[in-house]
Amino acid sequence: MTRPLSDVAPNTWEFLRDPMIRPTGFREYDARWKYPDEINLPGMTALGLGLGTQMRRRGIDPVIAVGNDYRDYSLSIKNALILGLMQAGIEVKDIGPALSPMAYFAQFHLDAPAVAMVTASHNPNGWTGVKMGFERPLTHGPDEMAELRDIVLEGQGEPAPGGTYEFVQGVKEAYLDDLVGDFRMTRKLRVVCATGNGTASAFAPELFERLGVEVIPSHNQLDYTFPHYNPNPEAMEMLHDMAVSVKESGADFALGFDGDGDRCGVVDDEGEEIFADKVGVIMAREFSKLYPGSTFVADVKSTGLFASDPELQKNGAKADYWKTGHSHMKRRVKEIGALAGFEKSGHYFLAEPIGRGYDCGLRVAVEICKLMDRNPDKSMSDLRRALPKTWATPTMSPHAADTEKYDILARIVEKLVAKHQAGETIANRPIKEVVTVNGARIILDNGSWGLVRASSNTPNLVVVCESSDSEAEMRAIFADIDTVIRTEPGVGAYDQTI
Repeated sequence: MTRPLSDVAPNTWEFLRDPMIRPTGFREYDARWKYPDEINLPGMTALGLGLGTQMRRRGIDPVIAVGNDYRDYSLSIKNALILGLMQAGIEVKDIGPALSPMAYFAQFHLDAPAVAMVTASHNPNGWTGVKMGFERPLTHGPDEMAELRDIVLEGQGEPAPGGTYEFVQGVKEAYLDDLVGDFRMTRKLRVVCATGNGTASAFAPELFERLGVEVIPSHNQLDYTFPHYNPNPEAMEMLHDMAVSVKESGADFALGFDGDGDRCGVVDDEGEEIFADKVGVIMAREFSKLYPGSTFVADVKSTGLFASDPELQKNGAKADYWKTGHSHMKRRVKEIGALAGFEKSGHYFLAEPIGRGYDCGLRVAVEICKLMDRNPDKSMSDLRRALPKTWATPTMSPHAADTEKYDILARIVEKLVAKHQAGETIANRPIKEVVTVNGARIILDNGSWGLVRASSNTPNLVVVCESSDSEAEMRAIFADIDTVIRTEPGVGAYDQTI
């Protein structure tokens, strides 16, 4: 195998022949590129050959489940990837168009040791990528991604005999059966089902109907042009649209799913957008009653309530704050035997006996419906108001180039640690500690905090702040952290701010 080029001019003979792969597409826990600017179809075939070579080097049975999300170019990309996998001697089980969690489910259902899901996740059109894993329910982390990157970019892919292709029918139906089980609602629920015309449109409405939930549709027609908004339940645009639907319909709440269905967003009956980390606390309260003494993993972007909530403490729950990223979180949940993991971005990792440990937005939807069924006298807003009050920003992402963002972040972390060591304040409060497991989470003496880290899959930094005291303090925390961020000229505009 020849080394892929990092740049080939489009609309040339070479572009249709020679593999082109931008190295920056190999992220911490999956691969993402702009297509066709940063990767071409021969590049995708080179990636498939590299992934198959990685499987063989690790002694993994040469069988892989492969799926693709619903975008107009995803099938071409999947077929190019499959060609490379077959070149490497891998038996490919193609499950067709899918959600990422359906592909993870297929590993169990088909007893396939490996998975490769072609998806741009919640990124807008123009992006593509692959989520992959060898050890179910885990996906590639930094070590596996670095190994794969080296195999691919250094042209180490090794062709091998034995590659086969099979299109497997019925996985979607088996996935939905697995989600529903024998559960049916005993209380009447009317739920806005928001899918933003993305892949979840082919799954979520049917799931709710089978649970016995009345569906109020919101952009449930499959349309890969995404005519209303990009399906991403962390974006205020989608959450606001869900809130409008709830208010207009008088629904009990709204559930929204991202482009590949591994995330879930919630808006309550009053049209209040509940960030996913707070939904996680609501779910953790319920799970800790059913399974006292459980451990819950939360990512560093999440609310401090996992550690401080009196209800969780009463049920003997333990909190573990860990690195953001679906692969980091899945691995941590498995390693420490946690019952569940929660990410502010809307990834939830529900382990046995609730789920299988991978992130599935539809599994979360089922568990939320079950939770509401077990609390027939409570509304979603009742459950929200029962939490201790905090004031949090949305996830805010200022631009920073992929080639520079980690160096920029390292300098920002250094400056924030220096502030702490010098006894300086943030929002006029003493800094209690700076946690540097993933960027810098600056924790103040009253438990309020602010975070800055590098995005693993887009050219951005990520900033989140939360105050246990007031909205004014939350804004002050952001202002002080942003002042430090602005000392770096390589940091551009925010995608959204408070």
